[in-house]
Amino acid sequence: MLDVGYNRLGGEFPIHVANLSNDLTKIFLGGNLISGGIPHEIGNLINLQAFAMESNLLTQGIPASLGKISGLILLALHSNRMSGEVPSDLGNITRLEMLQLFQNDFEGGIPPSLGNCSFLLSLWIGYNRLNGTIPQEIMQLESLVELSMDRNQLSGRFPKDVGRLKHVGHLSVADNRLHGNIPETIGDCLNMEELYLGGNAFDGAIPDVRNLRGLTHFNLSTNNFSGNIPEYLANFSSLKNLDLSGNNFQGAVPTKGVFQHPGNFSVSGNRNLCGGIPKLKLKPCPRNVVVSRTTRRHSSNKKKILIGVGVGVGVVASLLLLALSLLMKRKKKNTNHLTSNPPILDPFYERVSYEELRAATNEFSSSNLIGSGNFGSVFRGLLGPEESKAVAVKVLNLQTRGAAKSFMAECEALKGIRHRNLVKLVTSCSSIDFKGNEFKALVYEFMPNGNLDTWLHHHQVDVEEDSLNHTRPLKLSERLNIAIDVASILDYIHSHCHEPLAHCDLKPSNVLLDNDLTAHVSDFGLARIIDQESFINQVSSTGVRGTIGYVAPEYGMGGKPSREGDLYSFGVLLLEMFSGKRPTDELFVEGFTLRSYTESALAAEHVLEIADTSILSGEIHNKNMSAIAECLKMVFNVGIRCCEQSPTDRMTMAQALPELVSLRERFLRTNMRKM
Repeated sequence: MLDVGYNRLGGEFPIHVANLSNDLTKIFLGGNLISGGIPHEIGNLINLQAFAMESNLLTQGIPASLGKISGLILLALHSNRMSGEVPSDLGNITRLEMLQLFQNDFEGGIPPSLGNCSFLLSLWIGYNRLNGTIPQEIMQLESLVELSMDRNQLSGRFPKDVGRLKHVGHLSVADNRLHGNIPETIGDCLNMEELYLGGNAFDGAIPDVRNLRGLTHFNLSTNNFSGNIPEYLANFSSLKNLDLSGNNFQGAVPTKGVFQHPGNFSVSGNRNLCGGIPKLKLKPCPRNVVVSRTTRRHSSNKKKILIGVGVGVGVVASLLLLALSLLMKRKKKNTNHLTSNPPILDPFYERVSYEELRAATNEFSSSNLIGSGNFGSVFRGLLGPEESKAVAVKVLNLQTRGAAKSFMAECEALKGIRHRNLVKLVTSCSSIDFKGNEFKALVYEFMPNGNLDTWLHHHQVDVEEDSLNHTRPLKLSERLNIAIDVASILDYIHSHCHEPLAHCDLKPSNVLLDNDLTAHVSDFGLARIIDQESFINQVSSTGVRGTIGYVAPEYGMGGKPSREGDLYSFGVLLLEMFSGKRPTDELFVEGFTLRSYTESALAAEHVLEIADTSILSGEIHNKNMSAIAECLKMVFNVGIRCCEQSPTDRMTMAQALPELVSLRERFLRTNMRKM
């Protein structure tokens, strides 16, 4: 085995490696700075089982000679700059289980010959420039567990035989150019958990997926789907995120299950919907409009809807004209009386009053206090009809310098942003308290499992302070999931928002956990919109503060908010999560930091010695200790590369996220094989 991964090795691929002994079975060169191409001679290593060169600087194409290595099990070339077409010769690697080519610049079609790889478990070819249709042969890979082809230029129709993928749990074809109906056979993929079809031109009704009761994420957004929303989706108890936005759905919105929680679903951009929960503020449904119980052709329902619409169209038109008139008058009036009221962050909630928040928190009782920070205190509360919604109310201490700016910065940063790993800001309050003092508060969705800091350092937290009483240590797999969750939201705000953001204060206490230990990043009070000088000048007169130990060194020298600053904080967070040591530990003095502590241990191959001891107890057995050590080594390497001293030397979140996903899959698969 040749394993020199994650050592920042430079230069081109050493051709002599391809001439090593035929007995060589594994090559791990990922996470370096290797450039150029992979030599054709690599095909001489006929006994190779694993070849991983992910996260390098490779250009050129995939050598066709790799197809000669018929016993190859793992081929990981993702997160490079490789180009050209995916060679059809890869279809000769009949023992291949994992093929990861995402985040490159490949073009041309997906080779139909990949259908010969009958043992393939994971196929990730997203984030390229692949075009043409999805080969029918891919649907013959009945062993597939993961199939990701998102963010390419694929066109045509979705293959009809998708139902043959009986074991697939993750399927994504999002952000392509596919069109037509989704085949009904997709309802035969009974192990499906995550189905992403958004950002295409699919049309017709939602296919019958009533048997996919394990779905957790279902995204049909930004297509041309029509018809009614199936009522059975409300019975999917595992469904955490449903996005039907940007389509042409009509009729009633269900009111049960996932449809009870506005933060977990979206139906925006569908003009002909009605009903739903009151927070949606949709028009009432005509009496003869009922929630659809099927997704097949809706001829009888359409007749009823047309009758209702015909009767009500005159009334609706009149109301619209009246509303428009009132809106214009209000707008004209407001131009003469500008206010500093914050926006309503969630369209399903009105702005709440001081009295409502006072009642919701039992008069801001100390028994409801769940935390405090630089700019205020956070209280647990119950809002809504019959106190049905648990919330966290952050009351700003306006006597603290910067608190008011923090309030406006958080409102500005989070308006319009939705992401599963973001703590949802429900609404806000800007009012006067019962003493006549100015009062400002932010209302968040409540996270029942507290913050990551408490879970990592529960032995250091006073019982009185730990109101949620977390006592058990986090498992290694749970820490990996949390790290990926945090990386996902950072990647989103850095690169995929309408206005890219820098968080500027990432740390464990700002990572909150829900019932399933899914991570949600909070506290955007220091967030900055990147590359927008006017907004930066508006809110950052005191500079970027951050938190000691996590703040990037360049911020201390007047550096502007940046993605690289967040990367530094994320790197420190990773090292803390898996070492169990805070960056402010008394061990770290006189230039000796958590980063140098970790780097020294890795150089001496003492990775298990620096790991959080709680990781190495309980679930760990000797039979998988080597897999744990390898996983920790890779995680620590990502953390080290994220918190390099120089901003230009840090890896990007677009590189860190897929690397963490890849190492989690590798660890879980290895762990399962050794059980």
